[in-house]
Amino acid sequence: MKKEDKSIIISQIQETLQSYSNFYITEAQGLNAEQVSNLRRLCNKGDIKMLVVKNTLFQKALEANGIETAPLAEALKQNSAILFSNTGNAPAKLIKEFSKANQKPVLKAAYVEECLYVGENQLETLITIKSKNELIGDIIGLLQSPAKNVVSALQSGGTTIHGVLKTLSERN
Repeated sequence: MKKEDKSIIISQIQETLQSYSNFYITEAQGLNAEQVSNLRRLCNKGDIKMLVVKNTLFQKALEANGIETAPLAEALKQNSAILFSNTGNAPAKLIKEFSKANQKPVLKAAYVEECLYVGENQLETLITIKSKNELIGDIIGLLQSPAKNVVSALQSGGTTIHGVLKTLSERN
């Protein structure tokens, strides 16, 4: 491959890295054409972009984007398929579901919410991780809960006091 072609591919990978906040490095070697096609179809349904690139080109794109590649040295060996997503746990769920029937893809590493996860044993952790938007929603729900309780108590208290006053006025 010519040096110019490599630089074009690296810049395309850089653009993809910048447009997605999370990526997963997986081993998909051993899947036949039908299985790869099914995996790509599932990725498209889940707003996940799948790329199969040379590890060295991907590593250079990571370095150009300021992502430390030393911890990924072991993950960037053999053939790799990269799954890009803006939802942190979507690729992890896809990997788990798809690998039940096919034993592949296998998680090598993931970069999710600006944290690095290395190794297949991190898959369960990644499945349960919440995105920033989900965490913000949880916090807002927790903050609204006490306010709703106070408003509810005041409303029910008001009707209770009104009922007591009405009963007392009817007795007189």
